[in-house]
Amino acid sequence: MLIGLAIRDVVLIETLDLSIGAGLTALTGETGAGKSIILDALGLATGARADAGLVRRGASQAQATAIFAPAPDHPVWAYLEDKGLAAPADEDLVLRRLLSADGRSRAFVNDQAASVGVLRDLGAMLLEVHGQHETVGLLDSRTHRGQLDAFGEVGAESAACAHRWAVWRAARDRAEALRVAAERSAADTEDLTLRLGELDRLDPREGEETQLAERRALLGASEKTLADIAAAREALGDSLTSRLAQAFRALERARDRALQAGVPAEDAAVVKITAASAAMDRTLVEAQEALDAVEAAATAFDFEPEQLEKAEERLFALRAMARKLGVPVEDLPATRLRLAEALRGAETSREALIAAEAEAAAARAAYLAAAQALSAARRAAGDRLALAVAAELAPLKLEKARFRVAVDALPEERAGPTGLDRVEFEIATNPGSPFGPLGDIASGGELARFALALKASLAARGGGAQPLMIFDEVDQGVGGAVADAVGLRLKRLAAQAQVLVVTHSPQVAARADAHWRVAKAGDGEHLRTTVETLAPGPREEEIARMLSGAEITEAARAAARALIDA
Repeated sequence: MLIGLAIRDVVLIETLDLSIGAGLTALTGETGAGKSIILDALGLATGARADAGLVRRGASQAQATAIFAPAPDHPVWAYLEDKGLAAPADEDLVLRRLLSADGRSRAFVNDQAASVGVLRDLGAMLLEVHGQHETVGLLDSRTHRGQLDAFGEVGAESAACAHRWAVWRAARDRAEALRVAAERSAADTEDLTLRLGELDRLDPREGEETQLAERRALLGASEKTLADIAAAREALGDSLTSRLAQAFRALERARDRALQAGVPAEDAAVVKITAASAAMDRTLVEAQEALDAVEAAATAFDFEPEQLEKAEERLFALRAMARKLGVPVEDLPATRLRLAEALRGAETSREALIAAEAEAAAARAAYLAAAQALSAARRAAGDRLALAVAAELAPLKLEKARFRVAVDALPEERAGPTGLDRVEFEIATNPGSPFGPLGDIASGGELARFALALKASLAARGGGAQPLMIFDEVDQGVGGAVADAVGLRLKRLAAQAQVLVVTHSPQVAARADAHWRVAKAGDGEHLRTTVETLAPGPREEEIARMLSGAEITEAARAAARALIDA
C-alpha cells in the first residue's frame, strides 16, 4: 500500500506532500492542470524511465519519494535481503529518486544507495499502471500464470507440482553425481585392478620388511663367518697333515737307521730324534683334531647361499612396490586393502547409479503427472476466467472484444516448480480477428478498460489484486452508463486493493473514497500545480463542475449529490 508521496521540483510542482489512504482515490481537474505529473513523479520514484524534462524550470534537480507499507509477507522484503538492502518487515519502505537537470539520476531505498533497476523491480512488485500511454504489469505475460493460479485457486495442484519438482531435481542431481563418480571410477578401475593384482601377487605382510632385514643381516653375517671358517679349513687342509706325516715318517726312519748302525738308544742324538718324532706325532694328532673341529664348526651353521638371495630379492621387491605406489613398505598391506575397497566401491557405485537412475525416472514420471494435473486445473480456470471477463466487457463498451487464456505446453527442458505451462492472456478486438497479446489493443482507453475488466474478474476470485493499481483516464471516450460501470468496477476492485484513478468522469469520481483536485495556479511566467484533498462540500462542487462545465448550476449540484449518494 502506498501511504505517502513527496514531490519536489517536478515539472510544475515545487513542493507537494500527499498522504494516501486505502480504497479508491480519484484525481480530477481541468485538462492540463497537471494530474499526470503526480503519476510521473510516482513513476520516477519507482524506477520508470525519466529525462531532464521532468525537472522544474530553474531547479537543479527533481526529487520524488514514495512511501509504501507492504505486508510483512510481501515478496519485496525477500528481494531487498537478496540485494543486500534488508530492512525490518514491520517498517515502511521508502523509495527515493533524484533527477538532475543534466539527466543523471540517483536512487535510494530506505536512504541506502541503490540502482534504478532495483527501484524498477520494486515498483513492479508494488504497483500496476493502466493508462492512455502505458500499461505496466498486465502486458507482461510473465505475470499471467501467477494471476491465473490465484484466480483458479490451484494451490493444492501447484504445491504438489512444486514438491514433485523438488523431489525430481534432487533425484536427478543425485543420479548425475553418481554418474560422474562412476565415469571417474571407470577410468580408474583398470589402474586399480592392475595395482591390486601386483599387490595380490606380492602378498605383503605386516612387519615383513623388519623381519626380512633382520634375516638378511643374519644370513649376511653367517656367509662371512663361513668364509672365514673355509679359509681356516683351507689353511689346515690335507697338505699340512700330509707334510706333518711325512716329517714324522722321516724322523722315524732317521731314528731306525741310527739304532741299526749301532748307536745306543741312550745316545743323546737318538734321544733327541726320538723326542722330535714324538712331538711330531703329537702335532699330527692335534692338527687332525683341529681340522675336525673346523669341519664341525662349518657344519654348525645352517646357511645356504640361495636363502640370502631369496631374502634380498623379497626385500627389494617390497621396496620397489612401495616406491611405485608412493607409500612406506609397512603401509603396503593397508594399501592393498584400500585398493580392494576402492575397486569394490567402483562396482557398488555402478549398482547405486542404476538405482538412482531408476529413482530419478520414477520422480520424473510423478512430476509430469503433477504438472499435467496442474495444467488441467489451469485450463479449467482459464475457461472460467474467460467467461468472467466476457461478462465484464459489454458494460464497459467492449462488447465486440473476445478474451481467452492460452495455456500452452512447454518443452520438458523448461520444466520447473511451476509446471510445464506458458500462460498468456489473449484478446481479439473485433469479430473474426485472430487472438493476440493484450498489447495488440490499439486504443489506450480500450486497453485501460479491458485491464479493469480483467482485474475486476481476477479480484472477484482472489487473483490479480496488486497492492496499488493506477488507472489513468480509464473512462476516456465513454460516459453515462459506461462511465458508471467503470466507476462501479473500480470501487469493487478498491475493496481488495488500493486504487488511484485519474478521471474526467463524474460517475467515476463520485465512487471514490478520497477525492483530490489538481489545479494550476500563478501567472504565465510562474505556473505551479497544486493538489487539494476535497472535503464533502468542495467535492460536491467539483463533481458538479465535471457535470456542467464552467457554470455550476443547482441542477448540477443536485446531480452531483445523487451520484455521491448512489
